[in-house]
Amino acid sequence: MKIKCAVIDDFQGVAESLADWARLGPEVEVRFLRAHEPDPERLAEEIGDCDIVVAMRERTPFREELLSRLPNLRLLITSGMQNASIDLEAAERYGVTVCGTASATHPTVELTWALLLGLARHVVTENTALRHNGPWQQTLGTDLHGRRLGVIGLGRIGARVAQVGAAFGMDVVAWSRNLTDERAAEAGARRLAALDDLLETSDFVTVHVKPGEDTRGLLGADELARMRPSAYLINTSRSSIVDQDALATALREGQIAGAGVDVFDIEPLPPGHEYRTLPNLLATPHLGYVTRDNYRGYFSDAVEDIEAFLAGAPVRVLAP
Repeated sequence: MKIKCAVIDDFQGVAESLADWARLGPEVEVRFLRAHEPDPERLAEEIGDCDIVVAMRERTPFREELLSRLPNLRLLITSGMQNASIDLEAAERYGVTVCGTASATHPTVELTWALLLGLARHVVTENTALRHNGPWQQTLGTDLHGRRLGVIGLGRIGARVAQVGAAFGMDVVAWSRNLTDERAAEAGARRLAALDDLLETSDFVTVHVKPGEDTRGLLGADELARMRPSAYLINTSRSSIVDQDALATALREGQIAGAGVDVFDIEPLPPGHEYRTLPNLLATPHLGYVTRDNYRGYFSDAVEDIEAFLAGAPVRVLAP
């Protein structure tokens, strides 16, 4: 009997071409599903016969409701080594091994700067006008040189963002709960003792803390109100860190000049959502990790995970 594997949420239809799935041999039947299915019952109908599922980041939650409907599932692979949408305890109860893959940080760093620069120079507004025979030059860009960049969270991604800011000639400051002066200096930044000081004095604020209960709602209505009306906020981390309704209000009422956002409470973002219409919001559909080299690493590691699991020696194990 063949071992069945489903690669789900393959939005771009590239998973098959970016790894050597043939290495798994004829006994493993792999199918690739492009369409996202948010309903656990309907998804279970699609993949309920599978022994192995390869999931892309947190696009599809694997909670008790879904895992209980997958009686054949024995191996669940997630891209990356963290996935808050997988209930690891439930997976263990159902006898499912969960494995991860390596994941690069530089794609998110690069997208952070794409959003920041796009906002600072009004790229979308000017490009849209050019394409539709609109006004020739209608905005004034914001200089980066000499402006203050406030980095919230100075881990692997935040530190590299800070280094780029320093290269632009920005005054880079940083805050996180456990940040030291020495760690900040290594990234070309200065540590600020209080988050409020960073928010009140920065021209650009970018978020790079890890998701968790201690960072949920870290930036709410009160914190956003502390930002300058001319300031911009960038969030390529997680939507839970910035209160989504408070951010919409701040943008709608002009409390801040604009925001660049790559993460949302609901993904894909529903049609008609306010975030699709706010003129001072530059939004991308969670592209932080979506690059060819990163995907190639994800799917190549997934093949290795499957080989190792079938050989009885799973690697990159997250659970049990």
